[in-house]
Amino acid sequence: MEHELSEEFASVKSIFVRHRNVLMIRGGFPPIYTDYYLHLMQHGLRYPEHFDTTLKDAMAMLTLHLVARPWAETIAWTVNIRTPRVNLFTTGSSLHQQITGRCFIEDIRETDRSIFYSQTTVPDEESRRSSLEVDSTDPLEWTEKLYRHSEQRPGRAFRLPDETFVLLAAQPGYDEQWFTSVDTPDIARLEQTEETRLLETRRFRWDCGCDLDRVLPALGTWRDKPEELFQGQEEITIQCPRCAAKFAVTRDMI
Repeated sequence: MEHELSEEFASVKSIFVRHRNVLMIRGGFPPIYTDYYLHLMQHGLRYPEHFDTTLKDAMAMLTLHLVARPWAETIAWTVNIRTPRVNLFTTGSSLHQQITGRCFIEDIRETDRSIFYSQTTVPDEESRRSSLEVDSTDPLEWTEKLYRHSEQRPGRAFRLPDETFVLLAAQPGYDEQWFTSVDTPDIARLEQTEETRLLETRRFRWDCGCDLDRVLPALGTWRDKPEELFQGQEEITIQCPRCAAKFAVTRDMI
C-alpha cells in the first residue's frame, strides 16, 4: 500500500524579544512528524521508541537552528551515541525549507565516547565542520552545547506541549541574567510578559528529495562486477543514506 506525504508545513516563527536582545525561534512540529511517520510506513521502517523520539527531537532542533542561521545554509548533524549504540543523522536546508533524517542501528562501530558532528554547506564555499563530545542522549542539550562552543553565543532550548520547541539565541548586549534564569513556564507565556516583535515566519516540511535517479549513481563502481553486488539475485534493495528510503534495483539498471 502506498502512503503519500501530507505536504503540510510546520510553521516556524522568528521573534525578537525587545529589551532582552534575544532571538526566540519557535515551531510546532506535528506536520513534520506526520510526514516522517508516513515515510516510515511507506518503506517498512521502524525504529526503537527511544531512538525514534531522539531523532524527532534532533530534527526539531536542527530546524530551529536553521532559522537562527543565514538563509543560504544547508546543515547536517551526525551523532554517534555510544550507549545505547546508534548513529543519528538529520539534515536540512534553510533555502528550501526542508528537513529529513534517519537512524543507523545496525553494524555501528563501537566508540569510547559519544560525538556530535555538525557540517555547514554554503553554495560556492568550502564546507565547515565542527565536532563536540556529548554526554547525554538529549538533542536539546546537544544544541545548547553547540551554541556554547561553536556558535560563539549562548543558546537555550525548551520543550513545550503539543510537540512545540523553542530555541533562544542570545544577541549582542543580551540580558544575561534573564537569559540564564528563564524557564519553560516563562517561555510558554513569553509573548504576554515581554515586548516582542515577529521578524518572519517560515514553513518547513519533511522531505529528503531522494529518488532512484539520485541513488543509482552511488552504485557506479559495481558496474564492472555485478555478481559481487547481486550475489546471484536478480534484484536488490538499496537505501537512501539520508532518509533510509528503500529502492529496488535490477541488473539492467546498473
